[in-house]
Amino acid sequence: MRIEPIQVNINNKLIQDYRHHDKTIMKYFDYNSMDFESRAKELKSRSYKRKQLVEVLHKLNTKWDAPTSTIENIERLMDEESLVVIGGQQAGLLTGPLYSINKVISIIQLAKQQEKKLGFPVIPVFWIAGEDHDFEEINHVFMHVDQKMKKYKVNQQNLEKRSVSHVEIEQEAVSDWVDLVMKQLAETNFTNELRYTITRCLKQSTTYVDFFARLTFQLFQHEGLVLIDSGDEAVRKLESEYFIRMIDKQNEIGFGVYNTYKELTSEGYAVPLDVTPDNGNLFYHKDFERILLHVNEEGKWVGKQMEVILSKDELLSTAKNRPELLSNNVVTRPLMQDLIFPTLAFIGGPGEISYWSVLKSAFHTLGIKMPPVVPRLSFTYIDRKIEKLLDKYAISISLALNGEITSIRERWLEDKVNPSIEESVSNIKQVITEAHTPLRQIAKDIRSDIYDLSNKNLERILREVEYLKKRMVKALEEQYDKELSEFYTLENTLYPGGFQERVWNPIPLINEFGLRFLYEITSQDLSFEEDHFVVYL
Repeated sequence: MRIEPIQVNINNKLIQDYRHHDKTIMKYFDYNSMDFESRAKELKSRSYKRKQLVEVLHKLNTKWDAPTSTIENIERLMDEESLVVIGGQQAGLLTGPLYSINKVISIIQLAKQQEKKLGFPVIPVFWIAGEDHDFEEINHVFMHVDQKMKKYKVNQQNLEKRSVSHVEIEQEAVSDWVDLVMKQLAETNFTNELRYTITRCLKQSTTYVDFFARLTFQLFQHEGLVLIDSGDEAVRKLESEYFIRMIDKQNEIGFGVYNTYKELTSEGYAVPLDVTPDNGNLFYHKDFERILLHVNEEGKWVGKQMEVILSKDELLSTAKNRPELLSNNVVTRPLMQDLIFPTLAFIGGPGEISYWSVLKSAFHTLGIKMPPVVPRLSFTYIDRKIEKLLDKYAISISLALNGEITSIRERWLEDKVNPSIEESVSNIKQVITEAHTPLRQIAKDIRSDIYDLSNKNLERILREVEYLKKRMVKALEEQYDKELSEFYTLENTLYPGGFQERVWNPIPLINEFGLRFLYEITSQDLSFEEDHFVVYL
């Protein structure tokens, strides 16, 4: 294995400026992404409910059969000097897209690096967003079948829109789905063990969060990774007093975020948030559904369809006595993470960093600072077959990862005919149109309906030329079917409409290379200043 950094095009202005520490965007953050020593000093003045936190984490991680390294790291959180590197994601099936695994690797690596540098315990923590209810986002994987991306969706519905933490797995449906997915993989030395591991994790799981957590521990057994399910009732009880603070400060949080959002957009930054001053930034759970709250003119906390109507006092009572009925949205989740954990750094993807950019005032409203926000490590995995195809067609990895394979394929096929079909057809259409002009002029002079008929006549002639073009292109594609299939393999593997990590699941890689490639990547000491890495397997 070799790992090489590579520059890629970043179309997101906010992320591009953040990567380059541009002053225009950095004023919206308390620290630059690498200022860990200053952050560590700040955290010494803060206190946390470490004992309660350790009890909750121990209970959760033990339930998921966490490895010894994880339990030991949980105990290290009792050390008043210990800190965490944290990041999170929804509980995707078979861990979800590769970026979830890449985020775990990032959390582990940064925790190791900073523990070595700072000299006190730094624990890697992965926050499973179990309170999310968008089941459609996590209920599938894509597999590479016949040079195409094919979506495999589990045959189970979440009609009540329950939080993922509370969606019970239909064992038969998911087991059949796992069998179907595994059948798409070639048999290797690792297939039987992989199938056994997935099946065992599934049978031992009650919910999709359980399944995600158990499988994640199987992939990272020796790294001391600590998992937390934000949808767990014990976690909500730990959050109770912080919900109260957020409710009390709703007005300041709402207006602060709204004003920052307006400033950012006026400076040309795109922030993917629906922001208004009356946002409550909390969900209320009723009849297994999450209802986003906002504050109306009378000061009531209400749902969009008035499904819930609560006074501030009633909501405060809920936060104190029934905190399991509340959960955070994208604005308050970062605040809650920072209040629960002594957070040295937050690891985020591009979308997360964008919405964190509006949160500085919200942190300050609660009397705390925003932690350093570190872009996660980003990887593209390339096996020898793909590497050979890149060499065969003289395509640089830089061009491939910047989405150029499609245009290279099209030019390659055009070059097989001289002059090109496209060029010839374009010229012929022009000649026909010009030659047909006098005929249409005569028709126009005769009568309007005859003129209309002449235009339709031209359209029919041009359609025939277009039809011939399509048949010629199809014949050409059939002639070079093998080569075009190789191009499609490159496209779908390296840049399937975007970076590989946003589409593909890690299971095919584990099936081909075993868990060793994850161990090797995690053991590296990679720079968080790099845009992207190519991993040659």
